[in-house]
Amino acid sequence: MSRNLEALQLWRGALVASVRKDGPDLSARQLALMLTVYLTPPPHTVRGLAQTLNVSKPAITRALDRLGRLGYIKRKRDQQDRRNVLVQRTVKGSVFLAEFGQMVIDAGQAAPVGEEGGTLDPALDSNGGVPAAMVAAADAARPEALAPSA
Repeated sequence: MSRNLEALQLWRGALVASVRKDGPDLSARQLALMLTVYLTPPPHTVRGLAQTLNVSKPAITRALDRLGRLGYIKRKRDQQDRRNVLVQRTVKGSVFLAEFGQMVIDAGQAAPVGEEGGTLDPALDSNGGVPAAMVAAADAARPEALAPSA
């Protein structure tokens, strides 16, 4: 199985676990937005997030509306420039991403099966065939790395 297919299988495993779990299903845009807010240094503004993700400001606003209703982010007016609204992390959002990160780790630890029905060769890389970037992303989703903004 190619590394691309392994990566997709890992992602599929994490997504399947996510949709089976009680809780909200996030769109790809909402999840990308959350990961950007939680894994990149603040401050985050609607304009900056739209530019980073290359989507319109109204699309970011709609995604933030949903994430805010879920309690995963909060918005606060920038006191230095009242035209800007800052997007901040929350404890509830940190917990959600920590749990999602664990689902990614669990999906990576499930024994991947090759096309012939055997397990993949663990010599593919030091992570047993799991792409290093995905392992790094899962490690970054640990609660201490996702501390809410002050």
